[in-house]
Amino acid sequence: MFEKLFSPGRIGKMEVPNRVVMTAMGNHLASNDGSMSEDTLSFYEARAKGGVGLIITECVIVDYDRGKGNMRQLAASDDKFIEGLKLLPRRVHAAGAKLVGQIYHPGRQGISPINSNLPMAAPSEVECQAVHQPVYAMSPPQIAEMVGRFAAAARRLKAAGFDGVEIHGAHGYLVNQFLSPYTNRRDDDYGGTPEKRMRFLEEIVAAVRRDCGPDFPLLVRLTVDEFLGAVGQPDQGLRLSDGVAIAKRLEALGVDAIDVSCGIYETMNVSWEPMSFKQGWKTHLAAAVKAAVSVPVIAVSVVRDPAFAEKLLADGTVDFVGSARQHYSDPQWSRKASSGNLKSLRRCISCLYCMQMLMEADITGADVGCSVNVVAGREKDLSALEPNGGGRAVAVIGAGPAGLEAARILALRKFRPVVFERRQRVGGQLAFAAAPPGKEKINWLTEYLTNELSAMGVEIRLGAEPAAADLRALDPVAIIVATGSVPLGPGMFAGTVGDPRIQTPWQVLEATSPPPGNRSVVVGSGLTGLETAHFLAAQGREVSVYEMADEIGPGIFFQNLIDTMTHLGERGAKLFPAHRLKSIQGGIATFERLPDGAAVEAPFDHLVLALGAKPENALAESLKGDFGNVIVVGDALKPGRIRHAVADGFMAARGL
Repeated sequence: MFEKLFSPGRIGKMEVPNRVVMTAMGNHLASNDGSMSEDTLSFYEARAKGGVGLIITECVIVDYDRGKGNMRQLAASDDKFIEGLKLLPRRVHAAGAKLVGQIYHPGRQGISPINSNLPMAAPSEVECQAVHQPVYAMSPPQIAEMVGRFAAAARRLKAAGFDGVEIHGAHGYLVNQFLSPYTNRRDDDYGGTPEKRMRFLEEIVAAVRRDCGPDFPLLVRLTVDEFLGAVGQPDQGLRLSDGVAIAKRLEALGVDAIDVSCGIYETMNVSWEPMSFKQGWKTHLAAAVKAAVSVPVIAVSVVRDPAFAEKLLADGTVDFVGSARQHYSDPQWSRKASSGNLKSLRRCISCLYCMQMLMEADITGADVGCSVNVVAGREKDLSALEPNGGGRAVAVIGAGPAGLEAARILALRKFRPVVFERRQRVGGQLAFAAAPPGKEKINWLTEYLTNELSAMGVEIRLGAEPAAADLRALDPVAIIVATGSVPLGPGMFAGTVGDPRIQTPWQVLEATSPPPGNRSVVVGSGLTGLETAHFLAAQGREVSVYEMADEIGPGIFFQNLIDTMTHLGERGAKLFPAHRLKSIQGGIATFERLPDGAAVEAPFDHLVLALGAKPENALAESLKGDFGNVIVVGDALKPGRIRHAVADGFMAARGL
């Protein structure tokens, strides 16, 4: 199945067993000093065992003093790292995959406090508008030293047994900064013309070839379009024609493959896409490069489905299909695809939880993770499940993400889970979350969990809210309560109960017909409120969003906020931060404008109270008196995100 996807390929002298590439992705798993860790080894080994043909590692540090992106990031900046690095190709090769190390320097996109509080190296003193760190323009001797650092890191990777090296010239990092007129304002031999802006990369390529030899595969990852038009600067930066010209020059220099990407930190959503971006949206970039060069082209484009990947190869758009997050969410994606086991694919839903946690890791110390795969990044600790259930029954109450994941793990452990769901469908709040435009990928999680439970023969009783007698009949060793949460709403304000014009987000999102009138007021700009506003605005309604906090979207990860705000802006939604709801009477909501205390009236035909949720745990409390082992998980314990629900279900079932 998928003949082209699983046919062998070649990059320079490297034979790759198939055309599936796990592209580079930060994971915060290295040791604190940049050395290899068992967490890192287990992480990549799992993807290799899962059938990926080629793994390209996370960014590897070439300058440890002032070139780190995260505190726990692999380094090849000194010979002392070689022995530890040797462990990784051994594990990856034993599992049948090839391994390429990606070398980089963050340049102006680095964070000064984790780089000795020093200013960050850059071609010019142009501060990154995303991270706002101090920068300095590199002198020619400093540039020459940095070229040597890249070459030395490549030499160390080769000595450690890696199959090749990739120079990171994408995503706004140092090499990309030299290539782009947006960040390179120099007027010396390293700037001023496209040819001079190429010089830094050309010198790195030549130095790597000198130190590693002509047969060591050399790849370059390129941002071929910075998409600065998306942030109001259409005449700035690299555009596709520039990217194609750079790719052609790299081929002439003897580079073995071009790994096509796009974007920089200021246009981050085209590099690490939120949920609304469609599969394949940027394949035109790869196609343009492929048409211009004869060396292999690797490209990413939110690829989640094997059939889509196969078509990209069949159409000649790419030579290798890359993805990072998809192989993060499902290490076995390749094996499942090659065997035709498509129903068991755990597709990445592009929620960006992994990106948020990576960006916060050095501040919070929390693990980087995945919403749909709790084991991702914790393979060493969580991969093994003890199959000691012995057919003993466990009641799972609630078929949302927490309950379904708990049932999946219980079944894998050979327990006999029985799932009770009071609705006539599974998925819980995932169904509401998937309703707004561009959120359909959330349904993939429900499909995956349902398919897995079906394949294992797990009993799901729909339309069933169990009484104590039903549970006693099972004689369960435990009851896992995953009854979710209920939205706060009507009842918080006098005169709102029973008014059909006043609804919760859930009522809006599950309605079979649109609400009355044309004017919708949404109170609350958390993610649920904004996505409900988007849902209403997409119907052509006049939508206004009021928020008590000083800014719209408090607590929302900035990439998701930018994406949602963009869609709301396109549909003309009006946003009113710093407005506290005081009363609702008739068809008028009255707010206090917090900066000056003025009363603001908002007439509406329809009002949505998106004010949060509270646990629905009354059943759990009633059961604790009759049953000895009642475990509350997910929103029934504390309302949170998809990741928290899935992780709660996983850990509860694993811990029995």
